[in-house]
Amino acid sequence: MAVPLLLRWPNREPAHDALLALLKPDQILGSGPIPNAVTSGLWPGIRTPAKKGDADIASASREPWVDANGYLAAYHRALGKPALLAHQHEDAEKGVPFDSLELALIEARVNGGNFVLNVEPRYRAALLANDAKALEAWHSLARTAAWLRANEALFARPTLPSITQIVEPGDETAELANLLYRRGASPALTTQVPKPDPNRIQLLVAASLKKPPAGLYEHAFAGATVVIDYAHPKGWKTVKTDEDRTIYSHGKGQVVAYHTPIGDPSEFALDCIDLLTHRRRAARLWNASAAIPLATAGGLLHIIQYGGPVENEIQARVQGIYKSATLLRPDAPPQSLKIYHRGTTTEVFPPAVRRLAVVQFQ
Repeated sequence: MAVPLLLRWPNREPAHDALLALLKPDQILGSGPIPNAVTSGLWPGIRTPAKKGDADIASASREPWVDANGYLAAYHRALGKPALLAHQHEDAEKGVPFDSLELALIEARVNGGNFVLNVEPRYRAALLANDAKALEAWHSLARTAAWLRANEALFARPTLPSITQIVEPGDETAELANLLYRRGASPALTTQVPKPDPNRIQLLVAASLKKPPAGLYEHAFAGATVVIDYAHPKGWKTVKTDEDRTIYSHGKGQVVAYHTPIGDPSEFALDCIDLLTHRRRAARLWNASAAIPLATAGGLLHIIQYGGPVENEIQARVQGIYKSATLLRPDAPPQSLKIYHRGTTTEVFPPAVRRLAVVQFQ
């Protein structure tokens, strides 16, 4: 069943019909509340600095401050809840960049959810006034919406489980998932402890939970790394003690126990990637500091660009050895990519990523 295209457009008038016909929404909503909608997200894109010199400006030594919500769709799906995102920009009077509405739809759909396209008053007024930038963004949105529908089978697939996180209702595990996604770790989210399989699940994150779940340490015994931030069983052999955590051996694997609850989810996400090692991570990007990769089942690598278009090539690696790769984009025809094998990974160089690129490996 196709995911519906939902448009919030209050006070519909005949003058709007041509614009609506171009987008072809499945349902046009008014200004009332939307049942089961998730409104807690941040407007996607690069955070605008408050003043010159702020820490969220990208430079040679800093990464851009990216607001992203794909994790919200994945998190609510893991909880068995509707993944319908309907957040709005915090400053309705200022409005949002016209093309960012397309970005909000992309990140929701790629992660198996949906987004209510809320066309705020400034954007609607610009469209009706035939503003060139507004119309360009609207045509691009219509093209991307049609492409997402035609290629729906590429999305909502399970992420590779090399990093698996146990989640539960509440902000704590949701924020850990947020930063694992933001750091490009492609985590698999679940509410239940899966069966141990160190060939697939190499790192199991079970931090910020209200209560440790049963069967957790069986993963370490089988050979995986389990990450916790609470008291653990006694008698394990200490491998290493740092200022903030202690690493214990357990069976064929290890347990990494943080001494206090996780206070910095961003640094914690980087710690998890280091524990997994870059050699074993599901996906990795270079030359695209404002892009987020997501590796999913079936040999797919999704790249969502949150900043301006990337004109040069992006260097990308995914776990697995493949024979071919095809680049799929809403704004360009399919393109074959040359592949390079790097250890247990396959590397490609996608060019010219505007908002979304999907690399299909075979």
